[in-house]
Amino acid sequence: MSDLHVVLVEPEIHWNTGNAGRTCLAVGAQLHLVRPLGFSLDDKEVRRAGLDYWPRVHPEVWADWASFARALPSLGAPYFFTTRAPRTFQEVSYPRPAVLVFGRESVGLPTEILESRPDQTVAIPMLDGELRSLNLSTSVALAAYEARRQWGWR
Repeated sequence: MSDLHVVLVEPEIHWNTGNAGRTCLAVGAQLHLVRPLGFSLDDKEVRRAGLDYWPRVHPEVWADWASFARALPSLGAPYFFTTRAPRTFQEVSYPRPAVLVFGRESVGLPTEILESRPDQTVAIPMLDGELRSLNLSTSVALAAYEARRQWGWR
């Protein structure tokens, strides 16, 4: 079992999911997808975004947030990424195992999830205050590489 988990809650764009899957392979993380998905995992676009690596990703797909939330304690310490968090993702000392949770491209994580775990929210800082957010797959890469950087690569 991996010590790093990346969770995409209701992802909408197949390219982002494919790219996140490729990042998960690069850092040794398990990808989790929480339905509903905005695309089919059988779409050639997902495979194309993941290049020839997609068959190795083996994402764990959850029926809904409630199903995933029941399993979350057994996976590790969760961190919920949002633009509205008081601390940045670099300020966290990620324990092993860790779970990095990201929301939909259009609206992020649902408010009820964020409000139920305010001490576990983190943000990726942006100097341009007019930016709404970073691309989902970019955010996944930043967070996953920070956790691995802290743990070392061996």
